[in-house]
Amino acid sequence: MSRKKENFLDYIPRANRLYPSVKNSAGHVEIQVEHRGFANFLAQKLFRKPRVSRIELDDFGSFVYLQIDGRKSVYEIAQAVKEKFGEKAEPLYARLSRFIKILHDEHYIVYENKIEKK
Repeated sequence: MSRKKENFLDYIPRANRLYPSVKNSAGHVEIQVEHRGFANFLAQKLFRKPRVSRIELDDFGSFVYLQIDGRKSVYEIAQAVKEKFGEKAEPLYARLSRFIKILHDEHYIVYENKIEKK
């Protein structure tokens, strides 16, 4: 039995509906994180912590996040980033892969089915 090696560039990310996003006045994407649970409730009441945090992405992050639509693969997103940012995006694949993995680790995105190659 042979094992197929998975290629991260074949993954298809999409935004997690639990974390809505909006564009702010600067044109950057802000991911809204609602703090739930008893400990967060106490922190909100006792220490005046916000109920919702807004994570603002920079130009690169905002562009990438807007490309994440549940249809494009990481490879296709990389091509769009390369077209838009050119040399400024280098090292493209290492930087993009790390950013997408961070978004996934924080649960801001999920992966759809991978592209199936024959």
